[in-house]
Parts: sequence; structure tokens; C-alpha cells
Amino acid sequence: MKKRMTSLIAAGAITALALTGCSSSGTGTEPGADSQTGDKTDITIAVFNGWDEGIAVSELWKAILTEQGYDVTLEYADPAPVFVGLSEGDYDATFDVWLPETHASYLEEYGDKIADLGAWNNESKLTLAVNEDAPIDSLAELAEHADEFGNRIIGIEPGAGLTKATEERVIPGYGLEGMEYMTSSTAAMLTELETAIANGENIVVTLWEPHWAYGAFPIRNLEDPEGTLATVESIHTYGKAGFADDFPQVAEWLADFEMDLDTLYSLEKAMFVDYDGSDFGPIVEQWIADNQEYVDSLTS
Repeated sequence: MKKRMTSLIAAGAITALALTGCSSSGTGTEPGADSQTGDKTDITIAVFNGWDEGIAVSELWKAILTEQGYDVTLEYADPAPVFVGLSEGDYDATFDVWLPETHASYLEEYGDKIADLGAWNNESKLTLAVNEDAPIDSLAELAEHADEFGNRIIGIEPGAGLTKATEERVIPGYGLEGMEYMTSSTAAMLTELETAIANGENIVVTLWEPHWAYGAFPIRNLEDPEGTLATVESIHTYGKAGFADDFPQVAEWLADFEMDLDTLYSLEKAMFVDYDGSDFGPIVEQWIADNQEYVDSLTS
């Protein structure tokens, strides 16, 4: 698992991963456009650093689209630059926009300059999680037992929607102002989580479902009786303005794209739990072979 943490951090530093497929152009289409579909064949997908469900789905669609003849580039960045890049047309699409709350502030700023291409999962939620043998079951108990958790809550990136929700709703909602709320990165949070569990220590972290950590570590969510994180969210694909004009066939596929939690967890487990590297291509290809009927349905 230590190697996995190193790989996750390394993934955040990658600026571009490209796969080149077979493209075709014909009379009556613009350069770089497929003669059958009218789609441009070069497509750039932005991927949020550390957001593993987005990494997994982006790698899956990179493989699918490459097989269909597109030239696919994945570019990693934090959420804020991704939304800016989409609004300016530097990226074509991203798969990890959470609504109605997590990325609401970005949609308020950039929503009229980007396009919602559809929700692919409607079962997601934000959480605070603890080690399975922690002495509490509820966020309502955390303030009283803060010392048993080192008086710390371990968070992720400062600009994340989960960070904002924790700061604005969870902490004041449960009187946790006396605890230190530490934010840095998802990779750092996962390292802290792994270390605490290995040492038999209590820890509370901000997390979300779906996430491979639930299959990799003995953890559980704290109950949230005040409903500070109660909203079930949808994960959407967003594209630049005019995405459907440049990629009409891909837009049609993405509008119909759905992936339930069991299927997503299966892909995440193959990529992040059973495998310790960062070259996901062969892992995704094997997962596709094992789930061929489902994958074929995404472009049928």
C-alpha cells in the first residue's frame, strides 16, 4: 500500500498521458474529423488530482475511445484549474463534477461557459470516516472524544468541496472548533490513514463514497444525525462549450453513460487496491476483458 501512495502522488504530478489511436478523415470533413461520425479525433480529458473515481473512469474512457479511433490525452490538475481550462476550451471534458453541492461554487462561476454532458452515478456522498475499532459511532460524540483522535481531523485539498462542507457545516454543526482541521492533499490524508491503522491508532478523516479506501482499510463512516453531509450527490461529466458540436458521437455515448457503485468499486479495486503501480493501461484492459458486455454497451 505504501507503493500505492507513492504512485498516487506521482499521478498528481503528471501533466499529460497520451494514447494515439487510428484516426481517419475523408472528403467533406474538417482535418482531424472522423468521416463517419463528424467527430474531431483529438480529445483531451482533464482529471482531478487524487480523485480516484475520476481517474478510474477517465482511464476507462481513454481505453474505450482509443479503441474507437480517437487520440486521447489525459491531463491531471486540481479542480479549480480544470474548471478554468474547460471554460476556456483548453480541456474537452472531465468526468468528476459532483452536484448539487461539492462543486456548486465552480458551477456558479463557470456554469454558463461549460456544458453538462450527463450524470453517470447518482449514489455518491461525502463522509467523515474513522478506523473500524474507533470508540465512537457518531459525529455528535467526536468533540467529547477529541483527545482520543489526537485532537485532529485529517482533510484533503483546501479547495475541495468536501473541505468547504466540513469547515462550514460539520465543524460548527458538532462543536468541533477546538479540533485541528488539517488539509493538504488526498494522498497525504490516505498516508495518514494507513499509518494510523498500521499503528493501531484512532483517526478521523474526511472521505467520500465511492472510494477504494473502503475496500483497502478497516474503516467506517460516522453517523451524521444533524445531516450536515446528508445530500446524496450525482457525479457528472462536463465538457467545454460546444463539446457536442466537436464530438457529436462521444456526446451521445456520454449522455447514456451509467456506472453503479458495485461496478465502479470493481474497477477501483483492480486499479488501486490489487495493483501498486501507475501504468493503468494493462490493468484497465484486463478489467475491460472481464467486463466486456458492460463496456460494449457504453458505445452500442
